[in-house]
This record gives sequence, structure tokens and C-alpha cells, in this order.
Amino acid sequence: MSFIRNSSLLLALLWLTGCGITPPADWQATEVNSVQDAKAWELKGKIAVKTPEQKFSTNLYWLHTPQSDELRLTSMIGSTLLLLKSDARSATLAVDGKTYQGRNASELVQHLSGWQIPISQLPQWIVGLPGEAKIVARNAAGQPQTLIEQRQLPPWQIDYQSWQQLAKHQLPRVMTLERQQVSLKIQLNEWQALTEKLPQGNAHE
Repeated sequence: MSFIRNSSLLLALLWLTGCGITPPADWQATEVNSVQDAKAWELKGKIAVKTPEQKFSTNLYWLHTPQSDELRLTSMIGSTLLLLKSDARSATLAVDGKTYQGRNASELVQHLSGWQIPISQLPQWIVGLPGEAKIVARNAAGQPQTLIEQRQLPPWQIDYQSWQQLAKHQLPRVMTLERQQVSLKIQLNEWQALTEKLPQGNAHE
């Protein structure tokens, strides 16, 4: 596993990115009253990772559903660099032509990189929902500005630098996550809520 521990590519594995925001075959765009009502969504953006040893930035694509997550890192020309898929039973990471499996995404990331990353809470944080983190500051509009996640010590701090309107909703535009000497900066460019397509036989039922 040493090549992964020393790979700048894996430094970015925690946040993934990339392609055009077109719903997958089994999903379609939908409207929701609030971001919290979206049971499934996809987003596109960018991520920059900084540690004492490395700096790395790339594109991010994330498909989140109640059953699974798919996070993809892509190069500036659109080719996939890394793919992390997970569901309630297992996780699979494909990188540098190799595939790794684990019981869940957090354990797999920790095993390969040595980092304890709160992957299970990221789908909430990235759309501006605190989840189990504590809101310690709000901006002038009443939106979360700083969160603290203390289930892992030392804690993660999440800061929202700015917000924007996407798909008729207020969502973070730029956010950072920091813990000790690791800093992740995420820029959210596109987001849309999704709903699962009904089988054709049920379309008119």
C-alpha cells in the first residue's frame, strides 16, 4: 500500500469530481421544496487538497442516492483518475489501474491513506446541512458559517466562505474542511435533485 500513501492522487480521493451534470440512466432531475428534501442528487465542482507534503486540485463529480454514493475524480480533460463507489454493504476504490474493496468507504479510505475522514457526513456538509456537527457561527443571512465535528479528535472544522443560488436553492459556493495539517477546499459549481425513474410498465399507473 505504500504507493498509495505517497500518491498525490490519493490525497484528493476524499473529494471527487468531474463530468457533465447529466442524470444517470436510472435517475431524472426533479424539483424539491428545500435541499433537505432531496433524497438523491448529483453535483459538479472542484476540489483542492493541501497537506505539508502535497498540493493537489482536480474536478469533482458526486452522485448521492439513499442506497449508494459514487464519487469521481477527473482530469482537466475529463478522464477518470479515481472512482469510489459505496453502499450499505461494501465500498470499492479504483485508482491507478488497481481496485480495492472494503466494508465501507471510511474504512477503505483509512486503510489506504491512513486518514480518518467523515465520509458519511459529507453529503450533508457539502450542501450546507450540519448533520451531527455543531453550528458555532452563522452569517448575516442566518446560514451556517462554521461547523465543528467532534466525533473525531482533533475535530474537523468546516467553514463556508460563500453561498450561491443553484437549482432555485441556496447552496454553498466555497467551503473548506480542516483538521490538523490537512485542508480541503471545495467549490460547488452545479447541483440538482434527482428522483428514481419508474419502470416503463408503471409509468401510467
